[in-house]
Amino acid sequence: MENDESVLRRKLEMVCGVPLFWSTVEEWAQVESFQARPDDLLISTYPKSGTTWISEIVDMIYNNGDAEKCKRDAIYVRVPFMELIIPGISNGVAQLDKMPSPRLAKTHLPVQLLPDSFWENNCKIIYVARNAKDVAVSYYHFYQMAKMHPEPGTWDEFLEKFVTGEVAFGSWYDHVKGWWEKRKDKPILYLFYEDMKEDPKREIQKVLQFLGKDLKEDVVNKILHHTSFQEMQKNPTANYKMVPKAQMDHSVSPFMRKGTAGDWKNHFTVAQNEAFDSDYKEKMKGSTLQFRTEI
Repeated sequence: MENDESVLRRKLEMVCGVPLFWSTVEEWAQVESFQARPDDLLISTYPKSGTTWISEIVDMIYNNGDAEKCKRDAIYVRVPFMELIIPGISNGVAQLDKMPSPRLAKTHLPVQLLPDSFWENNCKIIYVARNAKDVAVSYYHFYQMAKMHPEPGTWDEFLEKFVTGEVAFGSWYDHVKGWWEKRKDKPILYLFYEDMKEDPKREIQKVLQFLGKDLKEDVVNKILHHTSFQEMQKNPTANYKMVPKAQMDHSVSPFMRKGTAGDWKNHFTVAQNEAFDSDYKEKMKGSTLQFRTEI
């Protein structure tokens, strides 16, 4: 295994104008040529938008609410991060290639970079979007603790990079709008983090309907309990505590930090909020996509 210091905290590189981890870019041919299967289910999000939450929900659904089966391994093994390739540490493509069907996979790629095989096989995709301000705050803390990212700098510096799309996986605006448009002609269930917080049972029912699954009330209630923030926060197979400290330092900021809506109000200054709102309205102009709590 390579020395972690040689592969972590390195600057991002570009694929078609989108900043990605340098090692993903070096092995982009592996990602681009990934072969999806018709019964694959892909979970897609912009980072820090409820990815692990929806992943745990779906794995629970696939295992009929059996919490012990969902503790068989870490969430990043059960639902591999497709494009995450870090020498000596991770290769999502290789993980998925070895998995039996039906596979669960996750991606943070913007819609235009998704491997063609997902579209060719008409794979079902669940997308979760979260309001931009909360994403920015959560992503800043994540950058600090997850060392595959470059150093985040100060909050002011990071927020500027977020607004201009100079963070891993690029522009939040382009990401959420791109997947929103794609849902019109592909089997994509588009969910909102804020809706999941407001009424998780209702949103789980949407997922069940999308997947064509019918689970009994008591099973749905088990899923609700197991996938609550409190339960996942203390579950090492869901909270990323199984990742070595050299790669993710939870003492800097825990992976499952708050899991709330509206935490941005504790971080944005008045000036930052006004500037962000102005930029947001300009970049979302003309889109039918609307968020409930970001402004």
